Amino acid sequence: MTQMVDLNWFCNQITTPSVKGIAQAASGLIRDGQIAVGMQMPAVREIAERLGISPATVSAAWSQLRKHKVLAGKGRSGVWVSGNSVMPRPIRFEKIGNYGEHIRADLAMASPDPALLPELQNALQAALQSPQLNSYTREAISAPLLQAITPRWPYPAEAFLATDGGFDAMNLLVQTLVSPGDRVIIEDPTATRLLDMLDNVGAEILPLACDDEGPLPEVLSTLLTRAPVMLIYQPRTHSATGRTISVARRQALAQVLANSSTLIVEDDGIGDLSAAESWSLGTQFPERTLHVRSFSKAYGPDLRLAVLSATAEMVKRIQAWRNFGVSWTSRILQDAVAWLLEDEVTQQQIATSRQVYHQRREQLRQALAQRGLMLPPQDGLSLYIPVASEQFAMITLAARGIAVLPGERCRLGATQFIRVSIASLKDEQREMIAEALVIASGREASARADL
Repeated sequence: MTQMVDLNWFCNQITTPSVKGIAQAASGLIRDGQIAVGMQMPAVREIAERLGISPATVSAAWSQLRKHKVLAGKGRSGVWVSGNSVMPRPIRFEKIGNYGEHIRADLAMASPDPALLPELQNALQAALQSPQLNSYTREAISAPLLQAITPRWPYPAEAFLATDGGFDAMNLLVQTLVSPGDRVIIEDPTATRLLDMLDNVGAEILPLACDDEGPLPEVLSTLLTRAPVMLIYQPRTHSATGRTISVARRQALAQVLANSSTLIVEDDGIGDLSAAESWSLGTQFPERTLHVRSFSKAYGPDLRLAVLSATAEMVKRIQAWRNFGVSWTSRILQDAVAWLLEDEVTQQQIATSRQVYHQRREQLRQALAQRGLMLPPQDGLSLYIPVASEQFAMITLAARGIAVLPGERCRLGATQFIRVSIASLKDEQREMIAEALVIASGREASARADL
């Protein structure tokens, strides 16, 4: 018979009856062995009544511990202890890349082609002349980088912060501005690591459905009635679907957001490699918009650089949290990117890279079309391909030595798809890959069924 944790004893161990306080108390007792693996926790409603709080608070705490595989079960079946090690991990992201030894074409990661990245030697040499080099001054952004990005920014932002890449920027603002149990609206699908970040802080994720023009305004309107603290979306080239938000859709989203106070977070992850123009809802809502632009994919992943804009007060809050750790981004890297942004030869090379990626993407899309798999034009470093079954697609492709990203890593809904990187696609592999993708999509099976 399963042993039940004593209600009164457990509640007496909780000093702070909040989502975070309950989760920390429970995880500490489990880690120390005072609550053993296999024991059943008291009912949510009983704990809530004993502590004088809402059952939703207890449920949110249990949700956090479920994500870390410490608790299992819910509802009438009860909740029990399933593990005794609480270690936050980016579960979705860590699953990427384990495809075995026989992969001939690894198309899972939409990483830039190293051959298309600009030469860094002159940029780094110039950056070594920074007058602030080796200073412990915690400046938010270097003067040369601020000067380089200001005319390129999509709205007149009040303050800027340089960060160690786009995902570092997103993690900083999530850690600073989102508390356990807070509701956050995010596009479905979205970037894998954004979902991991929200899971890690214990946010309640509200998936925002999209079509070919971007997030659906009517769905956003409904979700806003649930008082979310934040909306996260990708304003230019979308990392999973390759779509861009249309001008009409931007206007519709702005109309819906005008009646709310929700923070607006824009994650421009592909940056200068996007074929779409740079834009931001910060033009309408500068007091609650945070815009993040990454420079890693266009200029080099080892530059580890992105810039975040927001109000001065929000940047101050994010910087204060950052002071627990690195405090500032290397001025060598900041000023190297500043040099690259101002260098004509580099900018011509970025334009060439955009064109090469476009050509690789279109050539694969045309090869698929010749085999009956029609896809709309897309942007970015990958192709979004709907499939009948992700599991069937992954097995089919792996058997042919091809690795792609399954949609489950970056979706919350039921729509099945795979994401295929075109960034380093080799010409001699294109036809073989196209043939395999058509089979993996289920299109061949559907065609045979129609005969």
